[in-house]
Amino acid sequence: MQKVLRLDLVSHGMTEAMRKARFPVDESLTEAGRRAIVAGGRLTAARVLTGPERRTVETAALMGLPGEEDTRLRDLDAGAWRGGELMSVPQDELYAWLTDPQFRGHGGESVTDVVERTRYWMAEIASEGMSTIAVTHPAVIRAALLVTLDAPPKSFWRIDIPPGSVTRLHFRGEWTLHFTA
Repeated sequence: MQKVLRLDLVSHGMTEAMRKARFPVDESLTEAGRRAIVAGGRLTAARVLTGPERRTVETAALMGLPGEEDTRLRDLDAGAWRGGELMSVPQDELYAWLTDPQFRGHGGESVTDVVERTRYWMAEIASEGMSTIAVTHPAVIRAALLVTLDAPPKSFWRIDIPPGSVTRLHFRGEWTLHFTA
């Protein structure tokens, strides 16, 4: 029987951009976000990786999980929209962004780009065979779930990943979603 590899994907804590429906910049957690992370449970793994942004590094530190930064765990690049309000985006562009996984009208990454980046990262994690905690962004966790479930990229926005949540995946030849009680 093959050993089960565990991958815990931790969504960073609440930020002002999340609270105010803005496209994020490299920002810290809100005070409420910090308190929520500190109050959360503890995780352990052989290795901890974080996205390069301040909000992921800060979340890991508050959880007592200093880790190594991995740029593949970075947030979806919103290009020219970075820092702006969601509702300031022209309606036709916002619709395209939410319905067309190939859309890059903002000059950043498409949903498909994030899914493929995450797919390659997960393949590397599986080949290394080391249980890992990855402190990252809701976009990367959504992408990992699409890879795990072999779901189409158009399903990306149908998955809600709350701040500070933990999504556990197992690998034993294939990735599976594992719910904990």
